[in-house]
This record gives sequence, C-alpha cells and structure tokens, in this order.
Amino acid sequence: MLSQPRSGLLAAWGNALLAGFVSPDDAVLAVVGGDASHRVEGVPGEAGPVGLTLALGRLRALGVTGYRIALPAPGHPLGLCGPPEFNARALEAEEAVIAVGAPWGLVPEVTSVGPEGDRHVEVVWHCLPVREAPPADVPSLGEAERELAEALREATAVLSGLDVAASGPVAEAIVDAYRARAGAGGEVLAPGYPQRAARVLEQARRVGLLVELAYEHGHGGAVSASEMAARGAALRPVERYARRAQVASYNAYVEERERGLPPVS
Repeated sequence: MLSQPRSGLLAAWGNALLAGFVSPDDAVLAVVGGDASHRVEGVPGEAGPVGLTLALGRLRALGVTGYRIALPAPGHPLGLCGPPEFNARALEAEEAVIAVGAPWGLVPEVTSVGPEGDRHVEVVWHCLPVREAPPADVPSLGEAERELAEALREATAVLSGLDVAASGPVAEAIVDAYRARAGAGGEVLAPGYPQRAARVLEQARRVGLLVELAYEHGHGGAVSASEMAARGAALRPVERYARRAQVASYNAYVEERERGLPPVS
C-alpha cells in the first residue's frame, strides 16, 4: 500500500489538470511514472486505443469535472457505484477511476512484457459506462482521519502482541524494512489538494505498510494456528480503514468542490 495505486495517480493528476495547475504533458508524465506506456481503450468517439492526453481531453469535453477512485476488495465494494459489469472489472483490478460530471469510469489492465531481466509494464485503461450514484462506503476526509487514528492504535497494539515491536531479529527486520519503504514514498498528491488530504494519505500508506510487513515476516510471536487466525482477524479491519482513508484522500478534491471550496493553489 505504500506505493500509490495507478488509479490514485490518474485521479489526482487528472484533477490537477482540470483545475489548471498542470499541463497535459506534465499530468501524463506523472501518471505514467516508470511504466512503459499507458493507453485508453473505449473512449467515446474513438475507434481504437488512444493516449492519455487525448483521452483526458475527450473526457473533459464530455463534461467530466473531477475524478474519484475506488479500491474494492472481496466483500467490500469501496468507492464503486455500478453497474455490475464495471464493478466486476474494478474488483478484478482492485482499483478504478470514476469520473464526476459524466457517466464514465476507467479500469486499468496491467501487463508485464519483455524478456527476463528487461521486463517493462504496459497499462491499458478500459473506459466503461458507470452509474451516476453515490460511491459505496466512502467516508469524508474528516471521518477517515479519525478512523485512521484509531486504526493506527489498533495496529500498534496488534503488532506489539506479535512481538513485532519487541526486540529480536524479526522485529529489527520489520523496523528496518518499514523505515526504508516509508522513506521512499515520494510526492504524496498532485497540486490542488488540501494539505489535510496529503497528511491523511501518508498516514494511510504507513498504516498499510505496517500491516503488509506483519504478514510478510511470517508468524512473529504467533506460533499456533489459532494465534495466526487471531492476528488476521485483528489486522483485516485495520487494512480496511487504511484503504478507506486512501480513497477519501484521493477523492478530497471532488469533496472540496462539492462543498463549494476552491482548489488549493
């Protein structure tokens, strides 16, 4: 969870482009990042796949005024609004972008190509119809911040109980990995977002990283099947809150506009 989902990058920089804070070229460069290419398939009025610049311009011409994201997981359709076909594609990808102002959504299909040792990533965004309805289970930024504070306390207690926060080689490995990955987070959000959104997103990513590291480093202090099951049961809601906070952070641009607040310059 430390790295930004592609849907988050597309929504954040798409919003910055709509607000006039960045040029189309700069927005696309930020979205593509280290990937080899991004194309968009199914853009209304286009016979085949097109580049991101053209796709974002076409969507703006169709009435798009902002972008939200969805980060669904099995049993938790976070940020989705239907129809079922779109929800199924988004759930398979575990992410999606949903336009505001026009009934369209974008789901990434990520492919790694090339020979071993020289592989690169290509992304095709599928532009699909969506239902114009409130997104599922998305908190406000304020709600997400409060939830996340409680989730962080829970995560700390759970990981301490697993001997993650205690002394020993496993604990030291987790702490070292956390510091290395947390220090490599990079820029958090695009121009135009409130500072609070950037702060909540960074907290969400760090909580998610703690959960990820707890799973990566084996059993920790949990040595029995029942203890391992208890650990999973305790960490799942923490992970859920972190995903909710991520969605609320990326959606903060639209939330602020709906409240009549101008983008942050």
